[in-house]
Amino acid sequence: MINQSSCSQCGAPVKNGVTCEDNFHQLLYWENENPRRGEVHHLMVLAYHLQHPSFYSPEGLEHGIQLLVDFIEHGISPQLVLKNNQMAVDSTHRKWNIGAKAGRQAAYKDPVHWKMTIQAVVCAGPDQYIESVQDWSRAIFADLRSSGNLS
Repeated sequence: MINQSSCSQCGAPVKNGVTCEDNFHQLLYWENENPRRGEVHHLMVLAYHLQHPSFYSPEGLEHGIQLLVDFIEHGISPQLVLKNNQMAVDSTHRKWNIGAKAGRQAAYKDPVHWKMTIQAVVCAGPDQYIESVQDWSRAIFADLRSSGNLS
């Protein structure tokens, strides 16, 4: 008998107990296995967290969405984003939490129907990893825009 349910945040099917978190760890393993795959690490982590917004504080989610806009719409490199945002996200200067705390978990104002989830990246396999993560990030951007959560 196959045990199947779905992720409460992104809606991805949970087949035979394999969760989104398990898939996230699989992607981290693939990056570790072949460091070239790390060139999209910033997109992979961001995509995962944007589809699981309760990991973020409300301000953290807003910041994550802006990062996605910078990467996808503006084509800004991770290195330039890091340089430009270093002071803003430095915990000694930042007055807000990126991660969620009890009672301060982010959620989208409007429901989002995700057309692609982390499961699709895993199913595409390690040989398609870079392209799959890029596709996933672009799909998230489009889904946030069509849902009204990205102006």
